[in-house]
Formats: sequence, C-alpha cells, structure tokens
Amino acid sequence: MMPTPEPPLPSQAPLYRRGAWAWPLLLALTFATTVGAWLQWADEQEREEERRTLIADVLSLESRMTDWLTNEDTAIKVIAKHLPANPNDETLLREPGVGQGLRRLWISVTVVDRDNRLQAHVPLQAPRPALPPPGNPLEDNSLSAHLVTPLAHGGQLIVRFAPSALLRQTVPWWLSRKYDVRLVDDYGQRITGTDDALPTQGRQSYRVAIGAPLLDTFLELTVRDIRKPWWRTLPLALMVVFVVLSAAASWTLRRQMREVKSAENRWRTEASWRQAIEDSLTVGLRGRDMEGRLVHVNRAFCDLVRLAPEQLLGTLPPMPYWMPDAMEDTMQRHLRNMAGEAPREGYETRWLRGDGSTIDIMMLEAPLIDAQGKQIGWMGSAVDITGRKRSEERERRQLETLANQARLTTLGEVASALAHQLNQPLAAVASYNAGVLRSLERSGFSDPVVLDALQREAEQVAEAGRVVQRIRAFLTRRAPQPEPARVEDLVQRALALVRYDVQRQGIAIEVRITPHLPLVMADPVLIEQVLINLLRNAVDALTPQSDRRIRIAAAPAGPRFVRLDIDDNGVGLQGRSIDTLASPFHTTKADGMGMGLSICRTIIEAHHGALEAGASEWGGARLSLTLPVSEPPVNTP
Repeated sequence: MMPTPEPPLPSQAPLYRRGAWAWPLLLALTFATTVGAWLQWADEQEREEERRTLIADVLSLESRMTDWLTNEDTAIKVIAKHLPANPNDETLLREPGVGQGLRRLWISVTVVDRDNRLQAHVPLQAPRPALPPPGNPLEDNSLSAHLVTPLAHGGQLIVRFAPSALLRQTVPWWLSRKYDVRLVDDYGQRITGTDDALPTQGRQSYRVAIGAPLLDTFLELTVRDIRKPWWRTLPLALMVVFVVLSAAASWTLRRQMREVKSAENRWRTEASWRQAIEDSLTVGLRGRDMEGRLVHVNRAFCDLVRLAPEQLLGTLPPMPYWMPDAMEDTMQRHLRNMAGEAPREGYETRWLRGDGSTIDIMMLEAPLIDAQGKQIGWMGSAVDITGRKRSEERERRQLETLANQARLTTLGEVASALAHQLNQPLAAVASYNAGVLRSLERSGFSDPVVLDALQREAEQVAEAGRVVQRIRAFLTRRAPQPEPARVEDLVQRALALVRYDVQRQGIAIEVRITPHLPLVMADPVLIEQVLINLLRNAVDALTPQSDRRIRIAAAPAGPRFVRLDIDDNGVGLQGRSIDTLASPFHTTKADGMGMGLSICRTIIEAHHGALEAGASEWGGARLSLTLPVSEPPVNTP
C-alpha cells in the first residue's frame, strides 16, 4: 500500500486539466492581442503627436512668412514715400531700397500713374507685365506675386516677387527635409513648393491661409515620410510567428497529453491488476529502501502483523513488530540482510503482532532494481508458518508422549517385577527379625537398646512391605485404598522418615497445622510417599547458606478439601509451571529420573485432589496438594 494517492480518472479530471493543452495558444493570443492593442494605441498617439507637430510647424512658418511680407511691405512704403513725381527708370533704380529689394527677392519694381500708365520699370531686362487686376496679387499664368503701394502724388508702386523665392527665404532647411512645403490656391492647385510635388495619400498635411497680400493663398505642409501602421511592420510578423509557434506547441502538448493520458490509463490498469494480485495473496510483501525504511506493504502483510499501513510506512528499524526480548539479535540480522547477506533459502523469525500475540514467519529477501539497473532497496516475502510450527510441535510432543508412555510402561513393568521380587526378601527379613527377638526373649536377653532396635527394624520392614504392596497395586492400575486419616499423622510419619537427613544438613523444619482439621480420605502409604518426595525435593532445592528453612502448613481449602503447602527458601521454580515440573522424565537433578513429581501428581489426582506449584513468600518454591475431607459438611436448610 503506497502512501501516495492515485490521480483522478480522466473522466473525473476537472475541465481546466482536460483543456490544459490549449493554455499556451490562449495565452499567446491574449498576449498578441494585448501587444496589438498597445501598438495601435501607440501608433495613434504617434500620429496625433505628429499632427500636433505639423500644425505647430505650419503656424510657425506662416508666422515667419507673414513677418517677411510685412517687412517687405514696409520697405516698399518707404520707397514710395521718397519717390519724386513722374520718376523714370534711372530715378527709380537710384533708390537704395530698390536695389536692396532686387538683390533680395524682388523680380521687378514698376511705377504707374493714376491712369495705370507705365512710368518706370527696373530692371530693364525684366519683362513689363500688364498691371494685375484689382484684388489679385498673383499674375495670371505666372508664378509670381505682387506687392502694391499707392504713391503720394498719385499712381502705384508695384513690386513683383517669386513665391518660390519667398519659400527659400523663410523655410529652414530642416523643415524642408521633414515636410513638403507648398503654396496652393483655394482650389488646392499648387502654386510653388520647395520640391517636386508629393502625393498626399498616406501622408499627413495641413494648410493655413496666409492672408494679405497673398489673398486666396494657403501655406500647406505635407509630411514626407509615410508612417506605416503597426500591422504593416515587423511586430505583426513577429506576433504571427509567435502565435503560430504557440499553436504548434499547443498541438504538440495536446498530442503529448493524449499519450500521457493513454499511458496513465495503462498504468492504472496495470496498477489495478497488481493491487488485485497483491490483495489476493496470502503472502505478506514489504518493500524497504537502502536505509531499511518501509516504503511498501500489502494487505496480507498488514494482516500478518495486525498493524495499519499508516503505522508501518516510513518506519525505520527497530520495527514495531520485532520481539522486544530479541531486539539486538534481530537488528544484527537486519544489518546482515541489508548488506546482501540474507540466505537465499530464507530464514525463520518470530514477530510480535499489534494485539500482543506472536507469529512465526518465514522471510525471503530479494533486491529491488530500478529501470537503470540500480538497486534501490529490498523486497521481502513473509509467509506465516505458525500453523506448521504448531503442527511440528504437536507431533514432537506426541512422539515424546509415546516415548514417555513406552518408558512408563517399561518402568511400571520393572517396578512391578521389583515389587514382586522384593516381597520374598522382605518376608525373610521379617521372619529372621521375629526369630531373633523370640530367641533373645527366651534366653533372657534384656538389653533395651538392642531390643528396641530390633523392634524398630521389624516395624520398618513391615512398612517397606506395605509400601511395596501399594506401589505394586498402583502400578497394576488398581485404585488406591483411601481411608479416613488425620493430616497430623500423615505429616509426622513422613517427617519421621526424612528427619535424620534434614537434621544432618542443619535444615530447620517448621510445621503449621490448623487445629481441629477434619479427617481426609487418603491412602496413608501413598500420601506419605508423596510428602516424602516433596520434602526431599525441597531439601535438594536449598542452596548452601546459613538460613535454610522448610515449612509444612495444613489448612482447610473450603468445606470439601484440606490443603498442604510445603515452602522452602531455595532457588525457586525459575519460571517453570507444574505442567513442566510434573511431565515424565523432566528433572533438574544430575542423577534424577524425572519421575518423582509425575508419580506424585498421578497419586494426588487419583485421590480427586490437585498438585500445584508457585512462589513462596520466602523467595523459594511452594508445592501444594489438596485432599478431600472424609465427611464433608452437609448444609441443612
């Protein structure tokens, strides 16, 4: 289970993602439109600025021409004031202002009388034109203009000048390069200009009336440079190329997105197949990177360890499913596996589940290789072998049980044979002992020590005979022979048989028997043997120390049972249960057979009691047995 979520299906993708391929073209069109609008606005601004400049230049030039004409008119009036009556050519030419005017701009100077008859005309080589009609300073069919001033004695002083010369005098060179400067009439016909006439189409022009003395004459300026609109210049070509390239990029992106979408669909199908296969597996899969971090787990793995994917992904060792008591060994094995030393046939381990239970696992590791052939981690397969291990354990226990049963059967046969064979020697010993006692009595032997010893020997032989008979009966599957017995008597007889060994080893024995205990139903011989065995085990469990103690306590265990506890301050049970201690052939002694507690438990259970083991308050072990009472109390209503 990977931590990253899957992308939405194509049908679920939002509109902006499905149409993302068109974004470059839309952005390019938006950019081109914006740039075109800005260029159009800038073009209009430039044209408006050009027109304002044109108007300013026309008005400035018209002002200069008007000033020039005013000055010329003033000069003519000065000449007219000083002219004598009836001047001739020589008189007129001697006037200082006339010579200066001719050198400046004037073509000719003419004087006429009241009747418009010619009186003087200079220069002599200049033609003598007819007088202009009133109100029109321009000569018919001519490119010249006239300035007329009346004379004091009657008549008129007429000065003819060329408009082209006027333009040469008043138009600066830089203005003539920038504009086509012309003088036109009110019909737009060209009178004169600074250069050849230019077509006005596509060019800005502006005209203004000059006024007197050039009536019906206009000054017109036309911009020489044709301003191309922005859509006829290089920016438009660049914008078109940009939009075309953007369209090509959008088409390529759309094609690429289709290929990516197709690859995503194939990937989703493959991922769904892989996920379905992983979910159907009962084998747990885990992926780790080169640092040992968990990067992938399948559902079966989570079920094995009973942990959620969020608790596993991204986890570094130690893992949450490692056994706490084997953490160091597990870490060493993890480091060997990460170094590539994992056994090819796999290895067995035990994990701790999230619910606290344990599970046996067979792990197989394999390297994870990426597309470039580089190892990027390890993939492990976890197989649950808990059932197999339990089956193997059950089979082993069954085999051990069968072997123990065979050994017990053999031991029973040997013990039965020994009991049968010991009956005759014990009977002979009893007979010899009785004969010796009678012989001594007849002979009058009265040594009390010897007689007491022989008497005790007879009692022990009889006791041995009873033990042998009961063991033989027990081994031959005959039921015990319970009878009412006092717990105090059973304890005292058992202590009497082990007291010598206990006192020799300096062990203190404490007996605590609750007074007025009820009688118990027990086979005295067998119960005494059980008590003797438990006392000997307690003695053997005591370590050499200054204070070694054993306590025998008896108390009621409810209305139907009496409980006997044997405590010691030895090494204790060391975590072993009664099932382990009482299993056949289990022993902690170097020379033991492992049958003592097993036989004791069988005897107690044959009496409908129970044998238990636990910790003593002294720090050692406590072995407890319960026996049913002889006459259980009857609850009267």
